[in-house]
Amino acid sequence: MFAALRSIGAYVPPKVLTNHDLEKLVDTSDEWITKRTGIKTRHIAEPEQSTSDLGLEAAKQALERASLNAEELDLIICATISPDYFCMPSTACMIAKKLGVSNIPAMDISAACSGFIYALATAKAYIESGMAKNVLIVGAEKLSAIVDWSDRTTCILFGDGAGAAILSATQNKEEAIIDTNISSDGKYFDYLITPGCGTNKPCSEEVLKERACFIKMKGNETFKVAVKTLTNDVIDILKKNNIKSEDITYFVPHQANYRILNAVANALGLRDEQCVITVDKYGNTSSASIPMAINELYEAGKLQNGDLLLLDAFGGGFTWGSALLPFSGK
Repeated sequence: MFAALRSIGAYVPPKVLTNHDLEKLVDTSDEWITKRTGIKTRHIAEPEQSTSDLGLEAAKQALERASLNAEELDLIICATISPDYFCMPSTACMIAKKLGVSNIPAMDISAACSGFIYALATAKAYIESGMAKNVLIVGAEKLSAIVDWSDRTTCILFGDGAGAAILSATQNKEEAIIDTNISSDGKYFDYLITPGCGTNKPCSEEVLKERACFIKMKGNETFKVAVKTLTNDVIDILKKNNIKSEDITYFVPHQANYRILNAVANALGLRDEQCVITVDKYGNTSSASIPMAINELYEAGKLQNGDLLLLDAFGGGFTWGSALLPFSGK
């Protein structure tokens, strides 16, 4: 039994925050943000919207496109670093509740921007082992809730959104996910971190005063490690599976920063038409960025059955991952 990508879905909240809007909040400019990151706009959820609300909308779209009822799911996995609740319940449980599903496993994965590929690899293992036939994986983030809007180095980068996919069992190897690779290295933990409100530094007046409950990043250091790691990871998975870069239909990387994406694409010798770029529209949506980007292809009518996708992500931890898979939806 193999695992196949059956459908994709996505949701972004309507509110758009432009670079010009950010000029009114912090000392920055549209020119500086665009040059450094490639980002022009990002979407921001309403105060009453939770991460699971965003994930629910993406999940419903993925289910509809797969012609699947929520009751037919065997497992729900949600990748997020901005959960509805601290520790518990999981955001996956909240999505299950809102879908009206019970008595199936639902769990969160915390792998930052690599979360969707971690979820993909986990779902693949469940299906190939015979433990599940239909798995919903969701990458959902309300990063606006954990961004320090007075910190110009980070608040310009992040946006809110969600992406979802249905993975189903198949006996057709041509439809199957070819390979996934996930890994990590904790020695860089403090390069990209939310330092406060965990057990290492519990919530306190001091933590709130230091604004340690928000995302902190060492940008230059992260950039250097990201480019090297993403490039090597893709080279390894292509070599392992005897696939050349020219055989890839679409390269769908995590949408963190245009300079990172461009550096990796150039190192791999990928053509512009192979590279999917959405960071300009949505900013960095962490675990949601890859499924949101795949959804862009789908809704533009560019994604056809059999198209070979190469996914690649890098995030806090550090974590990273890649995947090779054909699209086998409708």
